Amino acid sequence: MTISLEDQLIVALEIGLAAFLSAIVGLDRERLNKHAGLRTHILVGVGACLFTALSLRAFPHSETSRIAAQIVTGIGFLGAGAILKEHNRVHGLTTAASIWATSAVGMAVGVGAWFIAIVATLLIWFVLAVVLRVTEDPNNKHIPKED
Repeated sequence: MTISLEDQLIVALEIGLAAFLSAIVGLDRERLNKHAGLRTHILVGVGACLFTALSLRAFPHSETSRIAAQIVTGIGFLGAGAILKEHNRVHGLTTAASIWATSAVGMAVGVGAWFIAIVATLLIWFVLAVVLRVTEDPNNKHIPKED
């Protein structure tokens, strides 16, 4: 099935929004020097948005929820790669969760739910940036307790 030029322009705008919102999340991870930083989060958000938008527009008579399920599974696999265990301590759980949440933001934009995506992005950023300050180790403010 061919996607109209108008729909392609809408998807292009959605991809741009997904990239911007994902960058907000990725900047926090980048600021903390995490391996999955700005670029990773932008790519996850853009990919989830594109897969979702294509499933709705290119395959309108198919079961589009299958694509959503596969995005969640694929991102779970990617997030698992961000989790490391060293000397009875686990690192990367917050980064893995942020990758997972960023894919949901991309999916929300991909279905045209941009308001929900913006609210979710702000909430994700709040948890990563503001809640971190509340939970940091008071003896060493530059090393968070988790992740």
